[in-house]
Amino acid sequence: MKKINQKNHLRDLSFSMAQKVDFNKYQNFVDAVTSDASKDFLALSDRMVQLDEKGANIERLLTASVGINAEGGEFLEIVKKMVFQGKSWNDETRTHLIKELGDTMWYVAQACIALDVSFDEVIETNIDKLMKRYPAGFFDVYYSEHREEGDI
Repeated sequence: MKKINQKNHLRDLSFSMAQKVDFNKYQNFVDAVTSDASKDFLALSDRMVQLDEKGANIERLLTASVGINAEGGEFLEIVKKMVFQGKSWNDETRTHLIKELGDTMWYVAQACIALDVSFDEVIETNIDKLMKRYPAGFFDVYYSEHREEGDI
């Protein structure tokens, strides 16, 4: 990709609804706001080494994060077909969802190993987070929309 003028690339990208997007300009913009580790193998390799040296179990975290999202997508695909495409709710569909959920949990276990944390600790942390968010102990739209600082 050619080097672009950093100052003007965002301004040049703007358009009104009546105009068509210039995809070449958009690609140049995307390239300009992409980290070196995302577009250069040596930078990625160096970053992986840095993370490893800091003690991040990056290969297992990467396996877990890619897998959780891939398997979650497969789970979602089944639900999408049920809701929007007429897929039947039956024992076969339920079993398929359970299998995909199991695959997801395999990757969750990978993340737990990488983070040196038990499933129980993860659940306890989640309960603590939700109890702070919903102090009355039940869902409340207000607290869902108006979170305390630091509530992630």
